[in-house]
Amino acid sequence: MTTVLIADDQPLQRFGFRMLLESQDDMTVVGEAADGAEATRMTAQLRPDVVLMDVRMPGLDGIAATRRIVADGGPSRVLILTTFDLDEYAYSGLRAGASGFLVKDAQPEELLSGIRAVATGDAVVAPSLTRRLLDAYVHHLPATAEPAGSADSPDPRLSPLTERETEILRVMGQGWTNTEIAERFHLAESTVKTHVGRILAKTGSRDRVQAVILAYETKLVG
Repeated sequence: MTTVLIADDQPLQRFGFRMLLESQDDMTVVGEAADGAEATRMTAQLRPDVVLMDVRMPGLDGIAATRRIVADGGPSRVLILTTFDLDEYAYSGLRAGASGFLVKDAQPEELLSGIRAVATGDAVVAPSLTRRLLDAYVHHLPATAEPAGSADSPDPRLSPLTERETEILRVMGQGWTNTEIAERFHLAESTVKTHVGRILAKTGSRDRVQAVILAYETKLVG
């Protein structure tokens, strides 16, 4: 049973999420928080599998709350909810350690599958939104003295990767799904999953979202 904490300052929104989640046999809502501070406290107490986190809330916002939850080192994983026009803080949420993001007006099945994916340790990276989000906020990345992806000064974080793994990380950064990667490189999807797992392990990326951010930070894409 996947346990979920809903953090949103709008009571009607929380009610809608609760009704949807509790209609599922494999999910239960363990609590509701109206702001980031309450979400942080309740996460520490209840240890839900997933925190459904709104970004814009009064007081402590969803980004700061995500940062605190991740820093706490508990088992809870955060799924950020952003507005359709890509909330200006969503990129910061991913940097803070969130396991993914979804738009608030996503189809119910998208939200449910996203929660299930995050609960099992995967990340939710919607390809259609990933590129737009990272393109919009790539200028927030720290400047480097030399192009990280140049032949004479490769970024040391990429040095453990094989040539194939580097190529796969590049297309991950472009928002490609495992299925699309498998088709492009003529690989079985299970082989792609193995490569992705090795990329995460070798680069120390918490999940796929962090690997995508790494691809931008190292100028592998951009």
